[in-house]
Amino acid sequence: MAAPAADEAWCRETVPRVMELVSPRLTQRDVCALLAVSPWCYRALVANPRLWEVLDMREMKNAGDRLISALSLARYRHLKVLNLEFAQNIEDWHFVHLKEMSGISLENLEFLNLNACQKISDKGIEAITSLCPNLQGLSIYWIVGLTDLSIGHITKNCRQIVDLNLSGCKKISDKGMSLIANSYQGLKKLNITRCVKLTDGGLKEVLQRCSLLESLNLYALSSFTDKVYKDIGLLSNLTFLDLCGAQNLTDDGLVCISRCGGLTYLNLTWCVRVTDAGVIAIAQGCRSLELLSLFGIVAVTDACLEALSKSCSNSLRTLDVNGCVGIKRRSRDDLLKLFPLLSCFKVHS
Repeated sequence: MAAPAADEAWCRETVPRVMELVSPRLTQRDVCALLAVSPWCYRALVANPRLWEVLDMREMKNAGDRLISALSLARYRHLKVLNLEFAQNIEDWHFVHLKEMSGISLENLEFLNLNACQKISDKGIEAITSLCPNLQGLSIYWIVGLTDLSIGHITKNCRQIVDLNLSGCKKISDKGMSLIANSYQGLKKLNITRCVKLTDGGLKEVLQRCSLLESLNLYALSSFTDKVYKDIGLLSNLTFLDLCGAQNLTDDGLVCISRCGGLTYLNLTWCVRVTDAGVIAIAQGCRSLELLSLFGIVAVTDACLEALSKSCSNSLRTLDVNGCVGIKRRSRDDLLKLFPLLSCFKVHS
């Protein structure tokens, strides 16, 4: 009789303790697999609320049905992060169904990733955001059918957004930017990569009203001009700026951007109108740069690197000057003499 009693004590006392120590180091999918090992494992894992604050359904098949099943379980009532990136078989009706189900609440959700969920439309965005009043971060990368209606739903339903990724949402216009500017003065991160309908006016509204921005991604947007690039200089907290492909950016715009003294990441790839004058202004104003790409800028010369070495030699770790034919001393050895901490010499392959 002693052995069964000892086994029961081990299961009751030791298993929960082991699960408490081990489970935080496992992926969520591994934790879910452990639920089936034994009733003791199941109870120990379900009793740990921190294990169920994240629901990772990235790349899952039949994700819509699985999501409904998962959110019906009590253990996900305090969910903080929901990742549906590249999830398959998830459509508007799944989100509408969640909205209509009694007892479903995502009021604790802080971050929602819907990247590349191509079957989601404005209707689905309205439904899911209505369940997430305290959402702080939303990523809807490459859901190309979304329009300004989605931005309206997001700004109406989720008033606390500080991180917004709209990359690849090609139908969003200046109207959407105006909604963002008027709703999210506390916005810290904005990615509008390839939002090709935007003009200077839409971005200007955001820059003038969202003054706390720390990260701004304008990758592959060639239509903006110095009229709006100059306003980037208003962002005193900015640390990350991607201007890859900014074909209308000139030295005048860069001089204003150089006021962002906290920049650590600056991508100027294919900013073909930039010359030494603009880069020297950046060198003088942005002395904490860790990454700088000048890839493909033919008008810059060794003079801009000399200026950069005087201010950024102790911080710069990534420098891409490939294709900068005006820079004659651009071998790895030459660059290491100016920037001894360099470990990466190519941002774009």
